[in-house]
Amino acid sequence: MRWIDLLRMSSSSLRRRKLRTFLTVLGVVVGTASIVVMISLGLGMQQSIYREIEQSGGMTAITVTGKAAGDQMVYMGDDSEEEATKYITDETMKELEKIEHVKSATPTLTMSSVMLAGKYYGYVQLVGLTPEEMKRQNMKLVKGSRLPEEGSATLDLVFGNGVGTMFYEKGTDKGYWETQQPPDINFMKDQMFLILDQQAYFNSQSQNAGAEMGSGGAEGGTAQTVKPPKKYVVQGSGMVEGDIESYNANYYNVYCDINALKSMLQKEYAGRAIPGQPTTKTGKPFRFFAYTSAMVQADDIDHVESLAAEIQSKGYRVSTNAEYLKSMQKQFAMVQAVLGGIGAVSLFVAAIGIANTMMMSIYERTKEIGVIKVLGCSLRNIKQMFLLEAGFIGFIGGAVGNILSFLMSFAINVVTGHGSMMGMDGNISYIPFWLVAGSMLFAIFVGMAAGYFPAVRAMKLSPLEAIRNG
Repeated sequence: MRWIDLLRMSSSSLRRRKLRTFLTVLGVVVGTASIVVMISLGLGMQQSIYREIEQSGGMTAITVTGKAAGDQMVYMGDDSEEEATKYITDETMKELEKIEHVKSATPTLTMSSVMLAGKYYGYVQLVGLTPEEMKRQNMKLVKGSRLPEEGSATLDLVFGNGVGTMFYEKGTDKGYWETQQPPDINFMKDQMFLILDQQAYFNSQSQNAGAEMGSGGAEGGTAQTVKPPKKYVVQGSGMVEGDIESYNANYYNVYCDINALKSMLQKEYAGRAIPGQPTTKTGKPFRFFAYTSAMVQADDIDHVESLAAEIQSKGYRVSTNAEYLKSMQKQFAMVQAVLGGIGAVSLFVAAIGIANTMMMSIYERTKEIGVIKVLGCSLRNIKQMFLLEAGFIGFIGGAVGNILSFLMSFAINVVTGHGSMMGMDGNISYIPFWLVAGSMLFAIFVGMAAGYFPAVRAMKLSPLEAIRNG
């Protein structure tokens, strides 16, 4: 019997039993869509981690932290690791650069500050980096942006696309999280002021609030004059790509040239201790300047582990993107196994439905099978006919299931704000081509596997008994 005849007979049989075929196909649709969507969630999370690692120096990057310095300490690593015994200073950077297999070593300084823009004020996190390190971060900037330049008359800033959420309106003290409306600030064009001395700013605000309350209070009171904080004119040189709902690794940060920031801090706090900098027991600052962390680039990924161990032996804490990736991959493997298992159970139930449908089809077509055997149809052709029917069910279910999975994936990404609701960069659900192709082949395989034993059963039917009992 020709293949075209087998295909015609198989499709005709499925059309004759529309309701049963529909219900069986529906089981495959649910199973396929479940597997694809579940795996896509794991892939989406994995893609987000890869992007985060790329933006933080890649697989050869080593983050080095010392004793706490800066307003925010970058903490990475396991609690079981030894605490750092040294600060990260300029001498540290020279020491790190001399180590074998170190390609580059650059400092990082993180400081909390206050920023004023028109009728808004905001508490922002300044991240000082070298121009080389900023280039290495692979920040995706909006058109017309540029990275900060060394030696600029003003402090050039690159704003994360989520910095607007850190600003509040004067008078109402309401921000994005209360109003769900971003501030009316053009970070690239509007004039902005930076206040490094937060304590002076808070004191001045308290004085103003006290003066307003005292104006209608008891007479004779004198308010102590508080020196207003120094304001620095700053300008936006760049903005990270994405709207306020698009989360990424640079979302909350404001980036600037580390040398310019360091110089401003030393001038602002001349003779005083800079917040976050180490001091003596009497509160006096040390002569050296301590950085928050250092980013070390190994010359090859094979040297990352040994290099990290050597740096740690010198009294610093280290963490690598490679370690982070391994840890996350283990978690993703577990998540994907659980999610894929849930989908597999659905497809297994669908396979049982296919097997049941094919067995029922055999019992209903017993006479037909006997007739075609008498007419000379080979056992092989009979087997192929039933396998084709089961394969058709798997193919249709797989195709519709993939269409449904794309719709579900789109809905998930829209509801979660393309991952921003979960703190992810990019889509939370990601369906690559290989997953579509693999799920189609798997659905067809499941269908044919489920139809194998019914097909063998059809082969073993006696022609005369089939005609007599049919």
